[in-house]
Amino acid sequence: MTRHDADERKAAALSYKQGYYAPVVVARGKGVMAEAIIACAHEAGVYVHESPELVKLLMQLDTDQFIPPELYRAVAEILVWLYRMENEYT
Repeated sequence: MTRHDADERKAAALSYKQGYYAPVVVARGKGVMAEAIIACAHEAGVYVHESPELVKLLMQLDTDQFIPPELYRAVAEILVWLYRMENEYT
């Protein structure tokens, strides 16, 4: 997920593994770090979803922290979007 501010781009990456009770923030950063996160996602074939409101909230979390229940619905909607994107192009 990415966000453009007037001054700096931001990005956060989530991961969900079987056995986890919620997705985990695996990377987050601004500027050059955000660009690196986005580049890694593209290289890995991971779709990048732009959601300024969500990335702002994710930037407040620590790396390796589970997302809070308040973000479950927003992240679930993005996972549905990703599922549709993956199935549309495969």
